[in-house]
Order: sequence, then structure tokens, then C-alpha cells
Amino acid sequence: MPEELEPIKEYLFNYLKSEKIQKLLSQLQFANIIDDVLENCHDTVIAMGNKEESLSILSTGLLHYLLTNALISSQRKIEYKNIQIDLIIPDLKTLEIDPKKTLIICIPKTIKESVIKHKLELLEKIQPFNDNIWLIITEKLDFQNKTYVIQKNNSSFSKIIYDISQFVNIHGQNKFKILRI
Repeated sequence: MPEELEPIKEYLFNYLKSEKIQKLLSQLQFANIIDDVLENCHDTVIAMGNKEESLSILSTGLLHYLLTNALISSQRKIEYKNIQIDLIIPDLKTLEIDPKKTLIICIPKTIKESVIKHKLELLEKIQPFNDNIWLIITEKLDFQNKTYVIQKNNSSFSKIIYDISQFVNIHGQNKFKILRI
């Protein structure tokens, strides 16, 4: 990751240390955490660079933080068969053994439909179940994939941890059965 984008992650993780966020985390209020972060960090993060790229970094960092705290196994920023994967749940091994039990989340750093479509086509080569490839983007576009929009006041992104938890529970990946979101 370019050095100039590191301040976004640093800013996010400093914000996540706040007492308010920690209280929400202790109550497993993941949607409220996402809404709060977007409400209070969105504009500052956008001011740090290109909107799509900055929000991509914000959503990746926030998602990774929340998945870790929700005890949901994941791998991020990995390459498989020369294809970059932003986030995979639970892991690459499961994708190889049983792709139906594997979720890939694509977080493009652009809003150009042709670039996103190309990325989705590449991901479909390794994940044959199109329903198991989800998108996080900065504005509503028309894709068949389940899509989360990361915006300040009207974000579908706040539902993503609940949806991931549902996916994990349905596909039997939550070995601990600790978290029931």
C-alpha cells in the first residue's frame, strides 16, 4: 500500500479506540459502529485522497477490524491463481475444497463499471457461485452481485457484518458458535 494512504488506516484505528466505539463493540452493535464511523470519519477520510480509494481503505480496515472482533475467520489481500482477492471468508483452503462455503468480498478502488465488471469476471473464475461474490462500492451501481454502498447517511454497508454472520452460520463455518449476530 502506498505510504500516503497509511494515514487513513491510522486515523481509522485511532478512532476505533474511542470509548464510544469500544462500548458499542462490547454490546456487539456492529451496524451502529459502522454507522458511527461513517458519520464521523467519512469526510475526513475523503479529504485524505481520492474518494473511491480512500473509502475502499476505510471499508477494508473497518471490515477487517469488525470481523476479527466478531470471531469470523477471514483472509485479506491475497492472490490466488494470479487473481487478487480483497477479502475471503473463511479462507483460501475452503475455497479450494468447497467454494459454496466461501465468500469473496470485492472492494474496488474505483467506481468505473468496466473495471469492476472485469474484476468480477476474474473472481468468477475462482468462485463459481456468483452469489458468493459480494461488492463494496461508494455509489449504487447495477450489478447482479450482492452490493453494499459505503456512504455517509444512507449506507447499506452497516448490514454487512450481520449478512456475513448469516452466511457463515448457514454454511457451518462458525466452529465456535459463540457469536450469534
